[in-house]
Amino acid sequence: MRSPSSFPPEQSALDWAPATGLVAGVDEAGRGPLAGPVFAAAVILDELQPITGLADSKALTAAKRARLFDEIRAKALCCCIAQASTEEIDRLNILQATMLAMQRAVHGLRLKPALVRVDGNRLPVLPMAAEAIVKGDASVPAISAASILAKVARDLFCEQMHRSHPQYGFATHKGYGTPAHLAALKQHGASPWHRRSFAPVRECLR
Repeated sequence: MRSPSSFPPEQSALDWAPATGLVAGVDEAGRGPLAGPVFAAAVILDELQPITGLADSKALTAAKRARLFDEIRAKALCCCIAQASTEEIDRLNILQATMLAMQRAVHGLRLKPALVRVDGNRLPVLPMAAEAIVKGDASVPAISAASILAKVARDLFCEQMHRSHPQYGFATHKGYGTPAHLAALKQHGASPWHRRSFAPVRECLR
């Protein structure tokens, strides 16, 4: 666990005074794809309104994720979905862009948690205590909820990318480097959504 770091310049200590006992779960979606932003979500669940069926978003069907997406937003004490853009990914690298998206998600919460639990083994810099939990999306309900929000939000964004650039098939592969996606890259070149810092994209642009 890490102690709170210094407050960002635009935030005062009073603004970020944590609410005793509140715990937020944080997870990301979209680190591996070749295109599109990386998304992150932060969720503080309401113990008085339990949500059944929470699990790692990758273990759920699309239909179940969609149902839980609506239920989480309706029942959670608060939640926030954020992203880091393709340009930020290329400028910062995917790890730092992911940390930035997570910071934005936590900072966007209406209530400030006393503790943030993050899926994985890396932590963004935050103005409150935080802990990294490997495979937390399968064991910590708040992280599971965050994984669902981030995954569904990113999938919806991929549908928007598909509408603007249907030749790449974003609605199907969600930006991952499938054979069909790589073939489309070679045929059409990179779209504005592609991460040019990723090797498969660079190689297709040569």
